[in-house]
Amino acid sequence: MVVQARFLLLLSILFIHGLAIASPRIAIIIDDIGYQKSDLTMVALPYNLTMAVLPHTPYGRQAAQLAFTQQKDVILHMPMEATNQNALGQGALTQGMSRQDIHHTLALALADIPYAIGINNHMGSLFTALDQPMSWTMEYLEQRQLFFIDSLTTPKSTAKYYAAKHNVALLARHVFLDNEQNQPAIERQFQQLIDIAKRHQTAIAIGHPYPETYRFLQQRLPQLAAEGVELVTISALLPATHQVIAAGFTEPAGLHTQGK
Repeated sequence: MVVQARFLLLLSILFIHGLAIASPRIAIIIDDIGYQKSDLTMVALPYNLTMAVLPHTPYGRQAAQLAFTQQKDVILHMPMEATNQNALGQGALTQGMSRQDIHHTLALALADIPYAIGINNHMGSLFTALDQPMSWTMEYLEQRQLFFIDSLTTPKSTAKYYAAKHNVALLARHVFLDNEQNQPAIERQFQQLIDIAKRHQTAIAIGHPYPETYRFLQQRLPQLAAEGVELVTISALLPATHQVIAAGFTEPAGLHTQGK
């Protein structure tokens, strides 16, 4: 009995110690997927990258399907109005839209990218700072059981408040990897990502399908395991209470994507 008790005590110590030294986890979202055929090369990288795909783009649906077949997470990279009034592309959310307009625009975008399990904002420094439009957006995400990743293009974002109000799981970006598109700058941002993960156990970065980013990730990601850091898809960082489901399974009846 004494030996058995000591054995159980040892197992419990090892279990607790194992929890205490769990590997820091990082998630890397690749935004702006869908405009270029070369984006498919980024999607094909054999790592747990999360693909944020723009709706109504020449290669968006193909890229999303490829990512899905490779068991990568796909999220909808939803165009939203920016303060600098940059061109938004087709199917964007803007400040003048009604509740019905916002819901319909999101529905069409998700019909185009049915593999999406959540969304993040493309630009959106104006739209994500608004109250009523963001409330309507989160209301729709709640209906479709989708989560929201705040790219934090503005410190005035209301996403966290309205996500909580509508019971939408929310995560937020910590680091932009490639605002400067050269290897030393990307390495600095990547190291910042790792440092945040080591302090807080998780961290989220956003990058883009630039050739420099592709080359960096291709060379750098194989080194992570030796550093004790785990690259995970974004869904791995969601609360355990959130049930991950692709938008194609919750598509409203009778929805048609006009012109497709």
